[in-house]
Amino acid sequence: MTNPDKNARLYDLHMHSTSSDGMGTPTELVRLAAERGLAGLALTDHDTTAGIAEAAEAALIAGLDFIPGVEISTRAGGKDIHMLGYYFDPADPKFGERLAELRGVRDRRNDLILKRLRELGAEITLEEVRERGDRPLKPGESVGRPHMADVLVRKGYAVDLRDAFDKYLAEGAAAYVSPPRITPSDAARWIREAGGVPVLAHPGLYGDDGLVREVLREAQPAGIEVRHPDHGPEAEERYRKLAREYGLRITAGSDYHGVRQGKVFHGELGAYTVAEESVLALRSARFAPES
Repeated sequence: MTNPDKNARLYDLHMHSTSSDGMGTPTELVRLAAERGLAGLALTDHDTTAGIAEAAEAALIAGLDFIPGVEISTRAGGKDIHMLGYYFDPADPKFGERLAELRGVRDRRNDLILKRLRELGAEITLEEVRERGDRPLKPGESVGRPHMADVLVRKGYAVDLRDAFDKYLAEGAAAYVSPPRITPSDAARWIREAGGVPVLAHPGLYGDDGLVREVLREAQPAGIEVRHPDHGPEAEERYRKLAREYGLRITAGSDYHGVRQGKVFHGELGAYTVAEESVLALRSARFAPES
């Protein structure tokens, strides 16, 4: 996939590397972004900034703009809500400590999910999950449900990644567990305190626009992810209107996790983008006064 307009400067602002639950290294994601004609990208791994230095160096070499990013796991209204952060200082020590605490929560969740899986007859171990396809976990990296799904498929408990989520790992499925987490407002505040810009991720995945409005009112993010692989045309238009109503910057991203069992998850890198003016508007929110 390449950029059809050679003069357009397009950015994919949502993707995951091997530092969380993606299949490609930060360097490999930058290479793909360059091959597909992007002007820049943001790496937004779950609750970790472990891949940012590598991605930033690779982007510099490739001549691409790079935006430090993260996707923070929160809980509100009985649902998992994700808050994206951009342009923060990756070296901010307090932010690093806070993300480490979140990875601790993620570890406890993983233990609970594995316990449920064993109760359901799916015998997989944390060691198998942490191997992550012959690539052991490094310091600061995080394990997610896609890693569990890989093992479930490999051991014959599921046909493919989607089957593993539908049977066991998706919200409401048999082994799904979500321990207490911080609120979206907490995540937005943490991002701001690290000098960054909070953006509500993929609102269409929550299935409750009333809750989305509540999160927007309380957390007051600077932006909302309007274009996403799991948003159809109606949802995209709905969230464009919501962005106008709340005065939010509009973002877009593929939420690319790589290819598992021959399938791209969620979208193909570079398929959901914003133009440079949207990125500049997002960056300007760093200096906007608090409302």
